Amino acid sequence: MGLTLLQKILEKNTGKIVRSGEIVDVRIDARVARDFGGANVVKNLLDNGLELDDPEKTFFTFDCNPGGSDQKYAANQQTCRLYAREKGVTIFDIDMGIGTHLAVDEGLVGPGGVFVSTDSHANIMGAIGAFGQGMGDVDIAKAFSDGKVWFKVPRSMKLTIKGMPSSDATPKDVALRMLQVLGANGLLGYAAEIRGEYIDKLRLAGRLTIASMCTEMGGIILLFPVNLSILDELHKYEMNQPQLDPDEDAVYDEEMKIDISGTGPMVARPGHPEDTIAVDEVKGTKIDSAFIGSCTNGRYEDLKAAADILRGRKIAPGVVLKIVPSTRRIWEKCLEEGLIKDMMDAGALIGNAGCAGCAAGQIGQNGPGEVTISTGNRNFKGKQGKGSVYLASPETVAASAIAGMITSKDAIPSQPALFVPEMRSDDLSVECASIKDVPTIIKGKVWFIPIDNIDTDMIYHNRHLAVTDIDEMGQYAFGNLDDHEDFPDKVQKGDIIVVGKNFGAGSSRQQAVDCFRSLGVSLILAESFGAIYERNAINAGMPIMNYQAEEDLFTNGDEIELDLVKGEARNVTRNRRFNVVPFSDVQMEIYRRGGLLIKICEE
Repeated sequence: MGLTLLQKILEKNTGKIVRSGEIVDVRIDARVARDFGGANVVKNLLDNGLELDDPEKTFFTFDCNPGGSDQKYAANQQTCRLYAREKGVTIFDIDMGIGTHLAVDEGLVGPGGVFVSTDSHANIMGAIGAFGQGMGDVDIAKAFSDGKVWFKVPRSMKLTIKGMPSSDATPKDVALRMLQVLGANGLLGYAAEIRGEYIDKLRLAGRLTIASMCTEMGGIILLFPVNLSILDELHKYEMNQPQLDPDEDAVYDEEMKIDISGTGPMVARPGHPEDTIAVDEVKGTKIDSAFIGSCTNGRYEDLKAAADILRGRKIAPGVVLKIVPSTRRIWEKCLEEGLIKDMMDAGALIGNAGCAGCAAGQIGQNGPGEVTISTGNRNFKGKQGKGSVYLASPETVAASAIAGMITSKDAIPSQPALFVPEMRSDDLSVECASIKDVPTIIKGKVWFIPIDNIDTDMIYHNRHLAVTDIDEMGQYAFGNLDDHEDFPDKVQKGDIIVVGKNFGAGSSRQQAVDCFRSLGVSLILAESFGAIYERNAINAGMPIMNYQAEEDLFTNGDEIELDLVKGEARNVTRNRRFNVVPFSDVQMEIYRRGGLLIKICEE
């Protein structure tokens, strides 16, 4: 009885012939942790006193947030860097790109190898006839320390692709056709070995595209036969691996055939990668944005196909196109050949190599109500933002970006679709408000923070700047001020904050004022305020006052009383008066209105 390709790979790494359902320990050729999970892998190793099995087979890849623009990602990346320096582990840092593609391009694993990563698309290794598996932090820590992990040998499937697609179809369209047939779970639990005339002719980039979509079909892995053409491509990446094929008489648990004859450009409708239809069925759907990249379609061939369509054209007015190469090497090749210029001349934004739209740490996200067409592998609700996402090939995405609506490359209109403003009444009236009967004498308990130069990042950190709902802002007040991170949990409505000089120095963020309004703080008393902060507070109707510091004037919990008009103040607890600057006429008027923008009813 012959062996499947999967059995041959696992035999090489277990030392025995394996059967479906059997649990075996498998030696791992390359073990990878990404930036989002790497810090937890390190923590698991350190907490359990574990050392590395082989640093030369151990790697970190920073591809989810290649800019380190998120504080938590930056912290995780630095944790991995420090560990790697100590242990002699190679890091493919934020300038290198997607870890799974680097594993192929840099020869971390080759045909017949076994690869694991904290990436659910590690099974992309099937494109080069290797076994790849995504795993959690505990599994990867085990692989780091032991060099092997246990596997339940998956069921095997012989998947035959019949026929040839239309001349304008791409590997992404074939993957979407496969999803149409298989659904989200058609390969559930299977290691499928894919065959067919179309597959034999596919180059590496196309194989990577289809292999990366295996996860969306529920599969463990899609294993491609490695022919001489693919070996030649791999040799360019300094890999020298033998050809590996299943035996002619290999026995599979399941066999299936999918007919792709005549398949043309396709899209997956928002929410479900398997909800695929022909582009023609949604042609004309207006889009707000487009994205080309991800581990599915960020190769040189993908970007060249898009650039060929974009060259000499312009992206439709009001549409944003974001493009992210999968690796630095691809980025540089596109730059050398002028493709970057072609794409930028068309109006595209080009990002650092990395995962991009699939990861919240990079460009490619969308907002509420935004319609995006993307080359990613997933379009689950919320995956790429709060809008809706269609999945398609690079050619379809590029054509749609030019058209301003979903279309195929052979049906780009001479004029793009434009956004038509919604008709609305000229009456933009807002309910007016009466001048408020606001208190001009404020009394409250002191929160005494005798620190100068408390800046806006200490008050309200920049990682929360996307928050627009004032009710959500209070929880972040003083979140970056040492020893005061618990302020939101302890402050009481009506409390008064007393601080030192230059309170609110730094940025212009309005949230640094509104977070205190959210918590019900009644007044901020400072020796002096940052200029922008002072304006922001006054314009928001937030009472602020300057006071003249005196020795032992306040302690936490003192009750104080301030007259906003007269500029009189008293520490009630100590029965001690002190000097404050009264409200100006402008400040009082805005305070009584409830804010600079509040419309007051005419008498």
